[in-house]
Amino acid sequence: MDNGLRTAMKNSIWSRFVFIPIGLLIVGEPVRLQIPSLRPAVHDVRPATGVKVKMLSDYLPGLARTPGDTAVYLLEGSKPGGTIFVAGGTHAGEIAGSVTAIGLVERAEVRQGRLIVVPYANNSAITYRDPKRPPSPKEFKIKTASGVRTFAIGARLTKPEHQGEPDPSAEEAPSPEYVSDNLSRNLDRQYPGKPEGNLTQRIAAAIVSLIREERVDLAFDLHEAPPGSRLAMMVVANPKNVALAAEALLSLEAKGLAMKLEESSPNFRGLSHREWGDATPAMAFLFETPNPGFLKNPPGDPVNDPEWPLAKRVGIHIETLLAMIDAYNGTVPETRQVEITGLPGLVELTRSGLGQLLR
Repeated sequence: MDNGLRTAMKNSIWSRFVFIPIGLLIVGEPVRLQIPSLRPAVHDVRPATGVKVKMLSDYLPGLARTPGDTAVYLLEGSKPGGTIFVAGGTHAGEIAGSVTAIGLVERAEVRQGRLIVVPYANNSAITYRDPKRPPSPKEFKIKTASGVRTFAIGARLTKPEHQGEPDPSAEEAPSPEYVSDNLSRNLDRQYPGKPEGNLTQRIAAAIVSLIREERVDLAFDLHEAPPGSRLAMMVVANPKNVALAAEALLSLEAKGLAMKLEESSPNFRGLSHREWGDATPAMAFLFETPNPGFLKNPPGDPVNDPEWPLAKRVGIHIETLLAMIDAYNGTVPETRQVEITGLPGLVELTRSGLGQLLR
């Protein structure tokens, strides 16, 4: 650890304490964060019959009665097997991840093993409009067999009023990047989290606790990036499961779907694919699809873009997820495998739309 980082961390730690001189004795008292007590945002998710619903605060009681709490959906097959975890909405403007996760809750048929889904991982961010990001609609609509459904579009970051503390100063932050983009409120920079920290740190700690307590085998974080960027159409894998990711991507390439593969950096910490895999036994991955809404001059319709429609992006997430599960099944005994059916693929979604996935 370099001296600058050590000093910044020291300053950040000691700034949380109040010191009272008593002769030659110094006594420290922790300053409790004042996170607002608010009902978390509720979303239009229509679970299939038999799906169990919990809250993320069930895995971290300190998250209860905060705007960071969110629904957790558990789908269990009739045969025991492995456990899959899927998170959408880590960044609440990356809508393909949330829609994919909602589709899993509504359409997935788990024959063996378990599937645990959190469609809105950072539920505070769905209520925030980040002024530093390109403007986007507040919501989008999808036509389904039950009618037109409306979903919110949020931000990359936790809402400032929900965090419980101000963004760090340049002296307190572990690196300049954490100040320039307010990354203390970026859920995908705060893993493995802190159970008694600010709101973003508590959300991160709750998700890691879920992965650990539920004995998750494969964990997936669904994201989006600007078209043409280095991250677009990429899978990032924890070092311990790069080989499994490579096998899955080879099977996708054989089907005509090309995804890039990158290993988690040992120096860039706090990200899901790195910290989930390091803090728990789970194999951890992150997927990135191209979102035209992140271009400098984004199109007005986030659903029906001619090159990257939402249905296509969701289809890519689903195909990549299923390829990963297939690759995993080839490496474990039958008693640890996972079988999921009932999901439309990329071709069907691109041809017929997201109404095939949502109720």
